[in-house]
Amino acid sequence: MFRLLIAEFWSDLKIQRTRALLTMFAVFWGTLTIVLLLGFGEGFRLAVVEGALGGGDRVLIVYGGETSRNHNGLSAGRRVRLVEDDLDVLLAAIPELRMGSASYGAWGTVLESPHLTTTTMMEGVHPDFAYMRSMYHASGGRFLNERDLAERRRVAFLGDSVALRLFPAGDAVGSALHVDGVPFTVVGTMAPKPQMSMNNGPDADRVIIPATTMRTIYGRRHVGHVLVRPHNIQDAEVVKRRLYEVLGARHGFHADDARALRIWDYIEDERITRAIGLGIQIFLGVIGGLTLIVAGVGVANIMYVVVRERTREIGVKLAVGARRRHVMAQFVFEAVLICLAGGLAGLGLGAAIVGGVAAIPDVNMAMEIVGNPALPWPIVLITIGILLGIGILSGVFPARKAALVDPVESLRWE
Repeated sequence: MFRLLIAEFWSDLKIQRTRALLTMFAVFWGTLTIVLLLGFGEGFRLAVVEGALGGGDRVLIVYGGETSRNHNGLSAGRRVRLVEDDLDVLLAAIPELRMGSASYGAWGTVLESPHLTTTTMMEGVHPDFAYMRSMYHASGGRFLNERDLAERRRVAFLGDSVALRLFPAGDAVGSALHVDGVPFTVVGTMAPKPQMSMNNGPDADRVIIPATTMRTIYGRRHVGHVLVRPHNIQDAEVVKRRLYEVLGARHGFHADDARALRIWDYIEDERITRAIGLGIQIFLGVIGGLTLIVAGVGVANIMYVVVRERTREIGVKLAVGARRRHVMAQFVFEAVLICLAGGLAGLGLGAAIVGGVAAIPDVNMAMEIVGNPALPWPIVLITIGILLGIGILSGVFPARKAALVDPVESLRWE
């Protein structure tokens, strides 16, 4: 039966060649549109999420604030300033926390190499800082470790951009570097990463040293902020509540005093970013789907024409014993084949365009965002499913009309 359906489809295609090809082209164009929209939309979503994670990966950044209410005899309006020991207390008191790092910051730090003198942002941090801020080291180097911290070593980790400026030949690791006139040794450089969420500037232009080293050299007592990461993102609200309770007990403010601390919640930012990306994907998918539906209307129109022109043939088939479901299957099958023929061609061309654009090297932030389209299997399967659905719907109503033809009346059809 399958061969018979193919033969009848091919015979009808030769008779209605121009009309069928135009209908296939409409399906082809609609499929190409939805593939490109979803492919570039997926690339945009992934780039935005990755760029957001480049600034902070599932972390809460805690800053000291100012009290807004009296507490235990202490007046409102007091400034809350965090210290490095607060990190140890938080990690010990809040079991939901997985890791953390204090951060001392200094703007206008002067860096001197044999090739260049420049100024940049410097941070004194703990080893876990690399995981929380996605500052992973490039090949041949490393990030700070616990021994650097314990021995207050004068070692530095450079962002990829500032490392290239200071050491154009790419020999930064192991080289000497003067930080505000103090000699340091570069132990690693950051692997390039996308970053849209900035915390005191891009990490690519930053120099990182051990927190203990910075505290010793610069005599710092208060940290700029404390970073913590929960074991599970579902614990974020519990952790934020506990941050106020634990730090409130140490610094003398009420646990309900929201202004005593400022918390930058990267977990919530990531959730919002993913939701926005998904919303954009759905919007683009709807636009592409509407284009494909218009093409489906064209398929239905040609099938109605086919039914009208083959009324006598349908009547003869019914008169000699063909069942109505066989007649319906024939026209639904032809509609699905038209949709799949045009659709798979559009899908193939769309995949080729997506792959070609994705292969273009990223030369700037714009290319990182729009120049990395992706076509994962779920999008391919969804597109094929839409094609099958449109093909079936486009064929069902003309097929139903064909199946309801009266054999006697159809034999008199001219």
